[in-house]
Order: sequence, then structure tokens, then C-alpha cells
Amino acid sequence: MPSASLVRAGLLSGVDRRAAGWEAQWTDADGVKHAEVLRTQAAAVHHVARNQHGGLRFHDLRHSYATWLVDDGVPPNMVQRVLGHERSSTTLDLYTRRTDDGDRILRALDDPDDDEPDDPVPAPA
Repeated sequence: MPSASLVRAGLLSGVDRRAAGWEAQWTDADGVKHAEVLRTQAAAVHHVARNQHGGLRFHDLRHSYATWLVDDGVPPNMVQRVLGHERSSTTLDLYTRRTDDGDRILRALDDPDDDEPDDPVPAPA
């Protein structure tokens, strides 16, 4: 399941404020776009995270991590070493993308709501 943090960061589908609540927007496996209005922003974010088809692959995290390191001022040769690339040009050319607002991504990832399960697990009897 894609991360709710990716939804909040605007990297995966979307959630928009509406007069009647929060609109969750996602795309299914057939490429059909859907939208549903839910009462709370958290419910809409979790709905998108559960229903969005595809999302990010694990390998995409390497690209994101490299981008965040470079955006935070880590020298490219150090990022190259962390990722295990032979040349820093591989790191810069293939793995990094400049972001307009790196703080937006960091704020989205620093969300305690992600640690809460969607459905509480009952305590053993």
C-alpha cells in the first residue's frame, strides 16, 4: 500500500478541501479516475493511500533519497558513495531531481498519523 505521507506531499494522487468535506482523488488499475468526498482530511488521505493503483516502487525511494540528500546540501560525491554508484555523474544524471519546496516533503514525512493503523487490532483475550 502506498504511504499516506506520499499523498500528503502531493506525490501520489490528491486530497482537496471541499464545502462538504475532503475530496479523495485516485486512479484505479484500469486508469479510471475516481473521487469521493469524506468527512476528514485524514480519512481522505488514507482512502487514497488504500485505493490508488501502482504508486511508487521501492526503487523510487532511492531516487527520492538521493534528491533529498542533494537538496539538503550533501556533496554529490558523498551521495554517490551512499548509493554505491561508480561515478557521481550517474547519481546526478539519473537519480536526482531538484525540488521546488524540499520542506514540503520533509513536513509530510514527519507525520505521526502514519504510525496509526487504519483499523485497531483487538487485544488478545
